[in-house]
Formats: sequence, C-alpha cells, structure tokens
Amino acid sequence: MRGGLQSRTENAGQPHECPPWWGDRSGTGDPTLAAVVGQDDHVTRDPLWRESVMRLRRVTVRGPSMSPALSDGDVVLVRFGAPVRPGDVVLVTWASRPGQLSVKRAVHPDADGWHVRGDNPFGSTDSATLGPAHVHAVARHRLWPRPGRVPGPRH
Repeated sequence: MRGGLQSRTENAGQPHECPPWWGDRSGTGDPTLAAVVGQDDHVTRDPLWRESVMRLRRVTVRGPSMSPALSDGDVVLVRFGAPVRPGDVVLVTWASRPGQLSVKRAVHPDADGWHVRGDNPFGSTDSATLGPAHVHAVARHRLWPRPGRVPGPRH
C-alpha cells in the first residue's frame, strides 16, 4: 500500500498487480472489484478513513506464517468491518508494531483485542509474542492462485 496502515510488512498488505481482466486500479475496469480496490491510495493516509471507506480490498500474503492454508503470494479479499469469529483469517496490527499489517487466524477475543496465531507454528510471530492484536478486516475468500474460500484451521 502507498500510505495508510502499511509501512513495514511481515506477511501482508502488499498491493497486488492483477491481470487486466480483474480491472485496473483506476476503477474503470470490473466494477465489482476494481472500483472498490485501491481507489483511495492518493486521497489520504489516515487509516481510520481508509477503513470506513474501503470495505473490500485485495491483499497479497507475504511469508510462511499462514502455511499451509495460505502461501506466500496468495491474494485474498479482505472485508473491513466484518464480524470476527474464532477461526477466521484476519488482517491485524499490534500496538508495538502499528505500521505492520499481518494476516493471522483469530483464536479468541480479549479485552485488548484478539489473540491471533499463524497456522505455521515454526514461522509465525503472533499473539504468543506480541499480545492481543487489533483486527482491521476479515479474509474469507482467496482470489489467486486457487480462487475459493480461505481454508479453515487444521486441527
């Protein structure tokens, strides 16, 4: 992202250049995706404004923390303001790392936010290290490379 919540990344938030049939970032392509994705990048850097206006956004997953459910380079569609349930894949920040967006799995709510974890216990920094996270959005659909629902947690 240019501005907004993104300044450092662990495993999320990179803008994704999609094939032309997904529409372009100007919003003149496919109205169901392109018109809502990325149109405010030049308007403001205020994350609260972005969340209130941008209800849907494409996010590229970076790193191994959500493997095997999501891999490095997968593109998910996140929805801001969606209700969070345990087991959901969510886009989060931590107070100690406010500019870093991460994709994690919601475990349970806490008075200070949500406890979240990565699906890969050997390659994830999550609430076990950083404490409760602030959930910004919920990812329920993967757009690329295998479109469909985001896989649920493995038990």
